[in-house]
Order: sequence, then structure tokens, then C-alpha cells
Amino acid sequence: MNSAPNPKIKAVFFDIDGTLFSLKTKSIPKSTQKAIQILRKKGIKVIVATGRSINDLHHIKDLEFDGFLTFNGGYCMTVDGDVMFRQTIHAEDIKNLVRHSAKSAVSFSLMYEDKVRISHESPEVLELYEHVNIPVPPLYDHDNADFDNVLQVNFFISPDSEDSFMKEVMPNSLSSRWTPLFADVNPGGISKQNGVQQFCDHFGIDISETMAFGDGGNDISMLKFVNIGVAMGNASDNVKAVADYVTDSVDDDGIQKALIHFGVIENEKGNLK
Repeated sequence: MNSAPNPKIKAVFFDIDGTLFSLKTKSIPKSTQKAIQILRKKGIKVIVATGRSINDLHHIKDLEFDGFLTFNGGYCMTVDGDVMFRQTIHAEDIKNLVRHSAKSAVSFSLMYEDKVRISHESPEVLELYEHVNIPVPPLYDHDNADFDNVLQVNFFISPDSEDSFMKEVMPNSLSSRWTPLFADVNPGGISKQNGVQQFCDHFGIDISETMAFGDGGNDISMLKFVNIGVAMGNASDNVKAVADYVTDSVDDDGIQKALIHFGVIENEKGNLK
């Protein structure tokens, strides 16, 4: 990783929630919108890197991107709709989760390519979907179970129970967390780092020519992997600890400021906002 100014950056990866999208204002700051427009005009690839589903990107619909790294790297798609990479969770882990939930009442959501289903309308589940400004999905249909095509799981347990839960219930999968409320679960070996590599290979870009922004635990692998990893000012401490640079929060023009700091875009006499 490198924090030197004026790097030759050819691709920038952006987390959505808490990075591009403010969870306070439920919007993308105007400074961020302008900065992304400038990046694309300069020929720099701009790629979403999110734990969201490919179908839950309506919050950023007014911006143009060059690719979509979704499900924390488990599903990567070009802007033209070509699926570059797709990896589902081991079916046995999903069966174990369903059995465990029936006994323990642990809430979960199952994220597929074309839908999301939840186990219960628990307070935690309702809080999540309100937090990310997404309608609450339908309930999971136990009589028509699809264990083979789940791309990501969210489960609602405390961070203190996460490690033991993963070992006992979903040993073939990998968890990460950007909020104490729930954890993301993806196939073992899959992370945003994997997704970044997929896009580097696709566009013929070296990792030394990449930059990324994030704020949550599921961004750590990406921020450590790219040449310049930027943590938002609102990021958790473990994210800031691995970043090359900590910028201001999403609500204080953090993305714009970091891009200017590294010379990736120019401060046009204060006219970026």
C-alpha cells in the first residue's frame, strides 16, 4: 500500500452505505456526485463495492459506474450486465442455518440473485431494512426451500457470538460485519478483495493503480489490498487502523477531500461542491 501523493490511479472502488451513501441524510452528497463525474471524465474506472444485492442499488441510480462488485465480492457484473463472477454459499451451511434458526430463533435473511427472503420480521430485521432504506423483504418459504443459490446471508446475533456461530453452523463460509446489528456471510474465500481482483483482471489494471473507500468491517480486505485504502471519518476503529489514510466523514465531503489530497482529482478553486 502506498500513501504518496499524485499516484497513477486507474480504478477507484466505493463502498455504498456510510461511504457513498449517507445513512444520516439518506442521500449521496453533492460533492461526491461531482467527484465521481470527474473521475469518469478522466477515464478512471469507478466501481461500486458493496455487500448489497445487485438488485438493491437504487440509492445510486443517478450516478454512472463502470462495474458492480456486489454481495461482498460474490457477484461481480459489468455495467453492460455481463456477469464476471458468481459464487454461492455452500448448501450445507444454509441447511444448518435454517435448522439452527428453528431451534434458537436467530433471525436471518437469504440473499439470492433475484430476491431476498427473511426468516422473521424481528425487531432487528425491521431495524436493518429501515437503516439501509430498503423495503422489508417477504418471509422465507420453508416448503419451497432453495439451498443452492444463496449468494449472501445476514444473521442477527451479537459480535461476541459470531465466531462460535460460524464454526458450529456455517463452517464453509466467511463472516464480516459493518454494524453490531448483524453480520454478512459469504462463501469461504470470497471478500471484496476477491472482487477487486476480478475487476483488475477484467480491465487490465494493476493493483498498484487502484484506490478504495470504505467504512465497515467488510471493507477491510479491500482497503488492505488496493494501493491506497481510504477509511471514511465515520468508519469503525478497526477499519481506520488498516487504512493508508483517514478522510472526513461521508457527510463532510470525505470522498472529495481524499481524492484531492492524493491528486486524483483537482480542487477546481472550490467549485467541486
